[in-house]
Amino acid sequence: MKPLVTIVFSLLFPIALGATEATEAPQPETATDMAAQVETEGDTEDAVLDPDSTLLFLDAREVNVRDFIWERRIIVVMAETPDDPQFNRQLEALRERSDDFVERDAIVIFDAHPADRSALRQVLRPRAFMTAIIDKDGEVKARRPAVRSGRELMAVIDRFPTRRQEMLERRPSGR
Repeated sequence: MKPLVTIVFSLLFPIALGATEATEAPQPETATDMAAQVETEGDTEDAVLDPDSTLLFLDAREVNVRDFIWERRIIVVMAETPDDPQFNRQLEALRERSDDFVERDAIVIFDAHPADRSALRQVLRPRAFMTAIIDKDGEVKARRPAVRSGRELMAVIDRFPTRRQEMLERRPSGR
């Protein structure tokens, strides 16, 4: 079934893409309108392309964790359904402190679809809701079956040896 769906989408996607390319955007009337349009387009591209300035929230079904080893710390949030209150509270706690997590080279990978059997779900095998932290070396350093505040998660990350080394490299005079 999945190969058939993939083929259908691969055939329909270029048709839909061609339809969106055929429509023209309204032309700005003045130079200031054009500058504002370019500025907003540049801002959205930077936000999408620069994981060093925004906390990325990625779906586990669409991502390969190996791409982030030695690059990012991974905060994994899993639940049985996307409507799980713990799942939503955990994601909100992460959003509230997104700048602090960006400073710690973290990304968030979420999975609320157990039927899809993502690679992370197969490795971590959560029973229901779970939050886990995977360090840059790929090792699962912490996992909890309850919601943790952003401050608690940052405290756990700050105890990792790789994080301590990073802090010393960034501020060598202050321990």
